[in-house]
Amino acid sequence: MSHYQKLLRISTNAKSLRNITSNIAEIVAESKVDTGLCTLFLRHTSASLIIQENADPDVLKDLANFMAKLVPESAKYIHDAEGPDDMPAHIRTAITHTSEHIPINRGQLVLGTWQGIYIWEHRQHNHVRELVVHISN
Repeated sequence: MSHYQKLLRISTNAKSLRNITSNIAEIVAESKVDTGLCTLFLRHTSASLIIQENADPDVLKDLANFMAKLVPESAKYIHDAEGPDDMPAHIRTAITHTSEHIPINRGQLVLGTWQGIYIWEHRQHNHVRELVVHISN
């Protein structure tokens, strides 16, 4: 069994979803793995990873609106040392994911036709997020 690993530093915009599918596809191609598994791990507690619709941007807007209602920043949280958006960001990350696993077949990610991989920035400011991409066969 062989392994290939790379650390990506990805800039995010405040409160946004950043499509990283092409970034991950490039690393899969670099790895030369024909059949295997791509594991993604986001090294943060206030941003998350999701696999979601990549064709209609309204889906992403609706997800963001839903999450804002589900975990409002206006609620009274005990943890507020880093600002009023910090604790809601931690909660949003806890109910989504910081890792994803995607099969590889014929050297390509096995995603559905309308699926894309996103980093979901939950904070109100731009950040540079670290993503570990681990590929094994």
